Amino acid sequence: MPVKEAARIAQKIADELQVELVDVELVKEPTGHFLRFYIDRPDGVALDELERFHRRIQPLVENVAFDFMEVSSPGADRPLKTERDFERSKGLAVELKTYRPVDGAKQFTGDLVGLVDGEIVIEVSPGVTRAFSRKDVAVVRPLIDFDESDLEDDVPAE
Repeated sequence: MPVKEAARIAQKIADELQVELVDVELVKEPTGHFLRFYIDRPDGVALDELERFHRRIQPLVENVAFDFMEVSSPGADRPLKTERDFERSKGLAVELKTYRPVDGAKQFTGDLVGLVDGEIVIEVSPGVTRAFSRKDVAVVRPLIDFDESDLEDDVPAE
């Protein structure tokens, strides 16, 4: 069973469980082949939802050649891949990395304007936008910005 068939089955289960199927991948790593399913929902996905999805999908993909199967959330910094991802993320601060240097740099940050005529457009400073061809972009993901105070415990000192 190819990964595309596993993705088709996973989409049906995601629809039934009312979660978004973000991605399906089969990757070879030093410890073996990993079949990974990424699911999400707007307010985040709970551990019991990941487990429920795992239990539903596992017996249906036994014909895929994998050593390990994982079901997880894509995380807050999940890469933007689909038109839906870009639409949902308009206005957010993003980090964009290119395959080759553009004007001497391979990494850019700014607020996502969106996909415009097949190009990824970000506002790099107020009123200044840059457009990048999708084929030249390695990854675009939300920029997670925090400082030391974000790492402090909320538990009161004794």
